[in-house]
Amino acid sequence: MGSRAVVFFFFFFLALLSFPASADNGEEEDVGLVMNFYKDSCPQAEDVIREQVRLLYKRHKNTAFSWLRNIFHDCAVQSCDASLLLDSTRRSLSEKETDRSFGLRNFRYLDTIKEAVERECPGVVSCADILVLSARDGIVSLGGPYIPLKTGRRDGRKSRAEILEEYLPDHNESMSVVLDRFASIGIDTPGLVALLGSHSVGRTHCVKLVHRLYPEVDPALNTDHVEHMLHKCPDAIPDPKAVQYVRNDRGTPMILDNNYYRNILDNKGLLIVDHQLATDKRTKPYVKKMAKSQDYFFKEFSRAITILSENNPLTGTKGEIRKQCSVVNKHH
Repeated sequence: MGSRAVVFFFFFFLALLSFPASADNGEEEDVGLVMNFYKDSCPQAEDVIREQVRLLYKRHKNTAFSWLRNIFHDCAVQSCDASLLLDSTRRSLSEKETDRSFGLRNFRYLDTIKEAVERECPGVVSCADILVLSARDGIVSLGGPYIPLKTGRRDGRKSRAEILEEYLPDHNESMSVVLDRFASIGIDTPGLVALLGSHSVGRTHCVKLVHRLYPEVDPALNTDHVEHMLHKCPDAIPDPKAVQYVRNDRGTPMILDNNYYRNILDNKGLLIVDHQLATDKRTKPYVKKMAKSQDYFFKEFSRAITILSENNPLTGTKGEIRKQCSVVNKHH
């Protein structure tokens, strides 16, 4: 064989080796979660989401609280795949309708964001990524830190209502249970303490706190704060459909800040979990540290949100890109 033929076959062999495995099976490479996943397929996606969050927050301030709750209620339950957003069907209950999801609302505004993104890039951006990015931008609206988050999630096809309580701790659970639940998804003790700093914004419905007021007032509560709580929650059995609530932080109710930690150290936490956070020997040191330093709070909060947002996502060809966030796609 001549030298030219040898050289030709050598380079031909190298060319064969250079083909990716996906070329053989016809599947796209799964790059997982990456920064700016849509830079080629929908380069304006994150700007559209950010602008929609800004406009919605301008009109409805409480949307930002919802964005923040959504990322926890979705991503902490087995996978960050927008299963939270699915409506109930004849065969499955929506996660939105469970007791753990009491008070979650403003889902229609996520649909507004999805519609805006679909107008730019139909069928490209997942509801799971919209849920995560709206939380990121909502945090900024509330005065919190900007947290760079990866994208590339795909949407799940089923509700996880039946297992939700295995993952989401109740506000009356022991601190050991709460720590264990968070640890199972990679969030350590300072991360947990920082995530619960979300209670610095928003409000708590009377249904969730009257057991600390009736028939007797919980002696652990700050007596100066009790009068305000009783005024806001005058009924031992409040109507769950009534608008009866107490602001989580009376001082800066619309700002995500470290005032929450000073409040709970002063026995002004509304929920049992708030009180435990400030008194349990495993969490109290971090509470005190965050009460002194907002920078430290933001640092740990950003780290915990990042871990939460990357919990077991569907990527590559898993799941789907829903056309509407509340229903799975129809497959013929």
